Amino acid sequence: MSLIASLGALEIGLIFGLVALGVFLSFRIINFPDLTVDGSFPLGGAVAAALIVAGWNPFAATAMAVVAGALAGYLTAWLNVRLRIMQLLASILVMIALYSINLRVMGKPNIALINDPTVFSLLAFGDLPDYWLKPLALLAIVAIAKIGIDLFFASELGLAMRATGGNPRMARAQGISTDRLTLWGLALSNALVALAGALFVQTQGGADISMGIGTIVIGLAAVIIGETLLPARTLVLTTLACILGAVLYRFFIATALNSDFLGLQAQDLNLVTALLVALALLIPSYKRKLAALFPAASGSAKTARVSTLKEAR
Repeated sequence: MSLIASLGALEIGLIFGLVALGVFLSFRIINFPDLTVDGSFPLGGAVAAALIVAGWNPFAATAMAVVAGALAGYLTAWLNVRLRIMQLLASILVMIALYSINLRVMGKPNIALINDPTVFSLLAFGDLPDYWLKPLALLAIVAIAKIGIDLFFASELGLAMRATGGNPRMARAQGISTDRLTLWGLALSNALVALAGALFVQTQGGADISMGIGTIVIGLAAVIIGETLLPARTLVLTTLACILGAVLYRFFIATALNSDFLGLQAQDLNLVTALLVALALLIPSYKRKLAALFPAASGSAKTARVSTLKEAR
């Protein structure tokens, strides 16, 4: 795989790292199976593209895309919290509604951003080529988002949100408004996904109504791959694992599609995705089986870790 292809995979992987963070927030922190992301991802792209074409500053357009995504997530949580519609059904309803909303926002099935300014064109400096500029800018954006999430969940409000997803009954007993935190949590989750959609259209040069198909699968794949390859007990490492999972996922896809001996083509993308997710789901169970077959090795490894910790103390 060439350098430009590798940087392209890194670029898309970082964008979907934001999606992975959003999916992690809804599925793991809030414990809310949210399919809204299949609609909020193209919503962010549609809002950003439509406003940029209308003459808005790309940064302002991206900010509005984030607000639109937050409203979509808030609506999903509101249907569940206020109207008592089942979580999965509420997210499906919003996802379906967003398809029509996205068409309304764009006014047509797709919008091109060929000669229009983008966040990346405004950030350009010197003679740095695009294939270096975009990954570096995205790396900075994703790092800021990750640090912001880590700091938020270390705060009192963030800990209350984690308690809402971990044990809502106990959280309510401690005086925490679980309904309000669910609303805020889903809004934050989909705001991250919409940010990813807005950045995606600005890297790809246009928005399309079908660009959100399979976003939830990619986000879940990134989370599962990250948690499998980098199991962690702290939130800081877990969010890092989600981002790394998204990047590795895109590299796996790019490597598979660029391997001539496999004979895979672009239309095999969904097949490769399904196989990768299945493999990521199987790895933890096989790890447990290997640990059961070789208990002495696992026991010695645990003893070594304990002794290392004691020495460090």
